[in-house]
Amino acid sequence: MFRIGFGYDVHKLVEGRKLILGGIEIKHEKGLLGHSDADALLHSICDALLGALALGDIGKHFPDTDPKYKNADSKILLAEVYKLITGKGYKLGNIDSTIVIERPKMAPHILKMRETISLILDCNAEQVSVKATTSENMGFVGTENGVKVYSVVLLTKDGI
Repeated sequence: MFRIGFGYDVHKLVEGRKLILGGIEIKHEKGLLGHSDADALLHSICDALLGALALGDIGKHFPDTDPKYKNADSKILLAEVYKLITGKGYKLGNIDSTIVIERPKMAPHILKMRETISLILDCNAEQVSVKATTSENMGFVGTENGVKVYSVVLLTKDGI
């Protein structure tokens, strides 16, 4: 049995925060604003995983009203979500994610993101696709006020 999930996340870029995407810190003058570390890539993957099994969204499982998630490391959140998935008898087939950001360029960081995500999900880096694009200077991403990330996952039932 196969299940497909889609995830989307968006965070505002602000000064005074670290830019963390894909579980790694990227040097930049702005970072993502959020209750946790605001890792929009890992958040979108969490939502895709949860969506594949109709388990709600990241906000349901890790509400931004709960102080224990203040500045939470999204790598831990992703690991917790994956425990839910494997507990239901599913495992990752693959992930395909796209980061939409104007600056900084993501190409130098993508391999490390893929490796980090694959370690969290106990899979091969070949099962994790991370791509990046710009919005051609249009909209809030184009004016460097935020980041968007889209993710799709395929889950397989154990034994398939």
